[in-house]
Amino acid sequence: QLQASGGGLVQAGGSLRLSCAASGFPFDDYNIGWFRQAPGKEREGVSCITIRDGSTYYTDSVKGRFTISSDNAENTVYLQMNSLKPEDTAVYYCAADPLCLPIVVAPPEYDYDYWGQGTLVTVSS
Repeated sequence: QLQASGGGLVQAGGSLRLSCAASGFPFDDYNIGWFRQAPGKEREGVSCITIRDGSTYYTDSVKGRFTISSDNAENTVYLQMNSLKPEDTAVYYCAADPLCLPIVVAPPEYDYDYWGQGTLVTVSS
């Protein structure tokens, strides 16, 4: 299972770090990342990391502002979010899948191998 945490309320320009703690599956064999969903909108992929080799992927809107990383000893993936904007406001979900592509593309009905409850990020202007 995946347990996301770290969301909150922050002013525009501020920072937050999200955590995704994984358990019950072989962490090293998966790609783990984040997608988000704002009220009334479709899912939007954010970022993904291939645990085995550390390759990272970002959607264009967060490149240069967000950084994904993993602590393999703790089976945890982090998303450091800097220079936050009001349009980053959403519920952020972490997901694990054999491929990064579905996490970064975030198709509306895609059923990830593992994904948990989200954490709400609210950025005020």
